[in-house]
Amino acid sequence: MARPGATAANIRSAPDLLAREATFRLLNDFQRGFPIVGAPFAAVGDACGLTEDEVLATLRSWTGTGVVSRVGAVFAPRRVGASALAALAAPIAELDAIAARVNAIPEVNHNYQREHAFNLWFVVTAASAERLGQIVADIERDTACRVIVLPLEEEFHIDLGFDLAGGAREKASAVTPVLPPIGERAFVLGPVERRLITGLQAGLSLEPRPFAALARGAGLEEAEAIGLIRRWLDDGLIKRFGVVVRHHELGFRANAMCVWDVPDEQVAVLGHLLAREPAVTLCYRRTRVPPHWRYNLFCMIHGKSRDTVQLLRNDLAARLELDRWQHAVLFSCRRFKQHGARYLNEVVA
Repeated sequence: MARPGATAANIRSAPDLLAREATFRLLNDFQRGFPIVGAPFAAVGDACGLTEDEVLATLRSWTGTGVVSRVGAVFAPRRVGASALAALAAPIAELDAIAARVNAIPEVNHNYQREHAFNLWFVVTAASAERLGQIVADIERDTACRVIVLPLEEEFHIDLGFDLAGGAREKASAVTPVLPPIGERAFVLGPVERRLITGLQAGLSLEPRPFAALARGAGLEEAEAIGLIRRWLDDGLIKRFGVVVRHHELGFRANAMCVWDVPDEQVAVLGHLLAREPAVTLCYRRTRVPPHWRYNLFCMIHGKSRDTVQLLRNDLAARLELDRWQHAVLFSCRRFKQHGARYLNEVVA
């Protein structure tokens, strides 16, 4: 393990508790692999050298300051419902009002202004392709802006968390996960499972037995809820379970969405190469929407400054000879909304 104490001291926007190795480990080591047991915060405390009360108090502090979004599940794309990255070109004078309109939709979980003619970028997660289509149609009607919808076609590296210790992060798998056809779900969920996911979307309650509280809301016993969540992890419905951090609050204040128009037959090879780059935090293939959007290969790079992100991007593009194809770099300007996905918004009877 890298030296967490020294690195933590450089995370200026995080609470002072990060200066302690035990609480740094809580934030860094449990972004995935969180114990799915009856008393998980006690188990985490045992691993970090903290009491259960200290773990809970620290997590409550971090969620209060925005360093931590939640403790819970990150669902794999297109396994529960429908999801897509979307964008529109808002008139600058109307950008704030249009962003507020988009923010008001529960199924929108990320909403950013980026440097491009398409200047508002948001992620929509919905219970079905039909609901996603209705959301887009409503936005277009209410804003008079055309929305381009860019479904995920192939994932190379998605949401494995941030290694705050500065070491090598987990490498992307050599095997691309198989996604269901666009518009189809890979998992068919019954009413009890839907209730459990509805409760799980907001994250665990910060109390000694959070799975018991979650189970009660779904009409289950604690052991049944734990069993379902473990099964979903094994089956790939849940991509990771743990502490979900907000990069901006941890000092990663610059990020860029880097895109290329790559020949279709080369996307998979290049995507896997990009996914192995330490600088790349996300990498995937998305659907083109010509003539408005011709790019199909995407990656995200986060850093502590714009110059750092630009240098990292230029270096990997040069080494992989990516810029022989049409490309763009879309730096984030403002974050309007960031929270976990909300596929299901009603408790199913």
